[in-house]
Amino acid sequence: MKVIFLKDVKGKGKSGEIKDVSEGYARNYLLPKKFAVEANKGSLSQLEAQKKKQHEIEENERKEAEALKVKIEKMSIELKAKSGEGGRLFGSITSKQIAQALRKADISIDKRKIDLPEPIRNLGYTDVPLKLHPQVMAKVKVHVTEE
Repeated sequence: MKVIFLKDVKGKGKSGEIKDVSEGYARNYLLPKKFAVEANKGSLSQLEAQKKKQHEIEENERKEAEALKVKIEKMSIELKAKSGEGGRLFGSITSKQIAQALRKADISIDKRKIDLPEPIRNLGYTDVPLKLHPQVMAKVKVHVTEE
């Protein structure tokens, strides 16, 4: 029996997949627990509509990320920190501090999306990559000055 999975079922299929499963498994487990629906013309057209809508949503998110990338790459963030000899910081500038500085500039980005391999420990300019979308990466210029 052909079914369309509504939820992920371990070992059988992922949400949105169309698969052949045994009739007993479908009638006794998948259909009553609403893990899947029978694949007929109506449910197939509904699945296509859902996929189309999901694709439009993802495309809009990507376009918003592209617009945000242009805005971010034009700006520079200035952070102050205490430093010692040779421009070495006593502490370090972390992704959390960069996220807070971006928030002050009206750009809300989660600190986990800031791709900082290690904290900034020197004075000066540093390009910090931001992962705005799986397909969109931006770089923000961070200027660390002495306090």
